Amino acid sequence: MGDTGDVRIVSLVPSITETLSAWDRTPIACTRFCERDDLEHVGGPKNPDVERIAALSPDLVVVEEEENRREDHDALVARGLEVLALHVRSLSDVNLAMGRLAARVQTTWHDIDFGPVTTHGARAFVPIWRRPWMALGTPTYGADLLAHLGVSTIYDSQAPYPIVEWEDVRARRPDVVLAPSEPYPFKERHRAELESVAPTHFVDGKDLFWWGERTRGAMARMADQLSVVV
Repeated sequence: MGDTGDVRIVSLVPSITETLSAWDRTPIACTRFCERDDLEHVGGPKNPDVERIAALSPDLVVVEEEENRREDHDALVARGLEVLALHVRSLSDVNLAMGRLAARVQTTWHDIDFGPVTTHGARAFVPIWRRPWMALGTPTYGADLLAHLGVSTIYDSQAPYPIVEWEDVRARRPDVVLAPSEPYPFKERHRAELESVAPTHFVDGKDLFWWGERTRGAMARMADQLSVVV
């Protein structure tokens, strides 16, 4: 299963699973959304198999306050497990959270220098779900990453992930639609519908929403994608 150091870890967040693997601290189990078919799966972020996790006797279970449920956190703690709850809603949160995680799993995190903020001034509609339509709002990691690269969401300060009406989206007149590949898999077949709002460009959902070790390269890749649209 890979080198986990001296710590047996269960990860309930895809970003964390990816980061731990990059650090040679591969978890003994993870969620079915973590894209690690070689590891045991213990449910999803919103419905983990608490009893199976407890049976694995991990030294540490890692969760994130937004992606996982408080009741599952509490259930794991009630079974005597150590649970590390991280909280990431901005770029600056990444360094703080990864520093905490690295210290616990006996490795080193080198803070990311995010560089200066870009000032394109473009306004984007970033759909994250369809039926019902949901959008990227604030405060969220994805919106903060885009803001650092000079793109604001048209639902700034509304809610992290508001449910929106299609007519309201159009009325806000975004400059561009940035359609990510996840959590909803927007693809070419959705282009006509999305372009009824604004010119549409498809972006890598992982680079927009998965944080941690991925953030180092994701910012540059996202900046390259945005350079042709804003």
